[in-house]
Amino acid sequence: MAVEPLRVACIGMGWWSDVLADAIKRSGKLTIAACYTRSREKREKFAVKYGCRPSPSYEAILADPEIEAIINTTPNDVHLETTRAAAEAGKHVFLDKPIANTVSEGSAISQCARKAGIVLALGYQRRRESHFRFIKQQIDQGVFGKLVNAEANISRDRLGQIDLSSWRHQAAGMPGGVMLQIGIHYTDVLEYLLGPVKAVSGRLAQLVLPGDNPDVASLVLEHENGALSTLNASYASASEYYLMNIYGKESSAYYDVHQGLRMLKRGSQTPVDVPCPRNDTFLEELDEFAAAVRGNGMPEMNGDGATRSLAVVRAGIASAHEGRRVEVAEILASD
Repeated sequence: MAVEPLRVACIGMGWWSDVLADAIKRSGKLTIAACYTRSREKREKFAVKYGCRPSPSYEAILADPEIEAIINTTPNDVHLETTRAAAEAGKHVFLDKPIANTVSEGSAISQCARKAGIVLALGYQRRRESHFRFIKQQIDQGVFGKLVNAEANISRDRLGQIDLSSWRHQAAGMPGGVMLQIGIHYTDVLEYLLGPVKAVSGRLAQLVLPGDNPDVASLVLEHENGALSTLNASYASASEYYLMNIYGKESSAYYDVHQGLRMLKRGSQTPVDVPCPRNDTFLEELDEFAAAVRGNGMPEMNGDGATRSLAVVRAGIASAHEGRRVEVAEILASD
């Protein structure tokens, strides 16, 4: 028997809402029934583009019995307000990362979803990329042996592309700048591959872009298994670049956006190319969300996991501001 597509409403009409809406259109498991943002022009334009109805208010969406779930790409600082309202209305929520700007709000979001019994999924698509899935499989099979170190870089060129009126590029809306906005994807991948982070040492800088937010950041992550990893994130580089190298006692893996994935085992002299076809990570996470709402499985990244992920970045921000090593447990207890 065919499963009826999950009827969703999209709220927050920015460029990322279109990224997720495009993925929904590629899926047969969800359908966009309605949309809302405060700008009438934006919601009407979105409605025409994606064949849904523009709603006059968020309250109208929550009162609509046809809507089963919310795709939420609103600003970080209203994630709690919008998700709590959805939960109280019995609507499931797919929420873009980060879960919030503070750990306390992230915890509150997770708690309200749990109390209401709704599915809460967070958009962390990077960990789903086929090369990282392959590395994780090899780690779990013992191919790497003891994990000892990793290095990562996630960089984009944003010179001349920054809209200072956007919450995404203001310290109040995106504290920690580039590290919270995109660096969090690779702190997540590093935890996914090497295990939970215990403590963080960080540095932030504003070197090229206008505004009041860091455009360059570096973290040293201490994992609970003893391994160390480093992460550089930048909006000030001349080009887009992604790097993830994982070092184990028995094997190492080298990934970058230009050369793909290679592996080198102990005793070998030349890395071996590992073909990893590009997969549709947005489609995968949204299909997983739809399946979870229908009672099949659970989201890979839920509210609790996303709150802990946020705590790692918040520890790095605190370290940069205070000039000291900061334990993740301290942030979880106080932020």
